[in-house]
Amino acid sequence: MNKKFEVVFLEQAIDFLQSLDLKTRKKIYYNVDKAKLGLDPKLFKKLTDDIWEFRTKYGGKQYRLFAFWDKADKTETLVVSTHGIIKKVSKVPKAEIEKATQIRTEYFEQKD
Repeated sequence: MNKKFEVVFLEQAIDFLQSLDLKTRKKIYYNVDKAKLGLDPKLFKKLTDDIWEFRTKYGGKQYRLFAFWDKADKTETLVVSTHGIIKKVSKVPKAEIEKATQIRTEYFEQKD
């Protein structure tokens, strides 16, 4: 099957993933790989105009990796994962969306 996009993990996302146990990390990577094949809102959901989240429910906990699209390179579509959280409430904390937005802004400033 054709992937719709590639995923790049920024340092904070890698740090978050490394802080998790191996089985949880494998489940998150599995869901990210599955999301690459098509936009399934159970796995990859739009939160704002610019910010999306990879969603994984595992072991009774909800894991979220925040991300944004980088379509600047015409040959490859990237989704850049900014950071992750273990979600404790049903609503995504506004501060986490703002953090992802700030990281997105810094990312594009560095590319220019």
